Amino acid sequence: MSVTVDIRVFGTGDDAFVEEAWELKERIRRTEGVLKQRRGFFTDAYKRSRVYALVDPGYDSEELLGFAATRRDGYILFLAVDPEYRRKGFGRRLVAAVAEDHNSVTCHARASNDAALDFYERLGFEIQRRVDNYYEDHGDAYYLRLGEGGLASKISKFVRGG
Repeated sequence: MSVTVDIRVFGTGDDAFVEEAWELKERIRRTEGVLKQRRGFFTDAYKRSRVYALVDPGYDSEELLGFAATRRDGYILFLAVDPEYRRKGFGRRLVAAVAEDHNSVTCHARASNDAALDFYERLGFEIQRRVDNYYEDHGDAYYLRLGEGGLASKISKFVRGG
């Protein structure tokens, strides 16, 4: 990994890194049993989203380390960080970038995905409600919202690494 990791933002209709995002998502699905979307659903949603891509520019080629795909209302459809780059603040940076562009940030997380729930809780997300049978495989989810009280302070905390 190079010293510089960039966040690049791609608007709706742009399919930059869609194949790399699919491969990253599939690696995570195979090892962790989460992010179980069908390819057609994933690529369609990705292309209709604003995508925040975490990119290592490298010398010979760019490498996608993570991404957040969001709807125009700040709902995070997909958030993924390469497992080798977790616990280094990259997920936090992605959420902070989304929060800078939206008044409200929301998402769903699989009710059985303790790692994701812990991550979101540390960032200040609050569970709004449980949704039974939310996922195609009938898995349950929690609907989460980034706490409204002090969103600007939360963003500065993300960026500082707090």
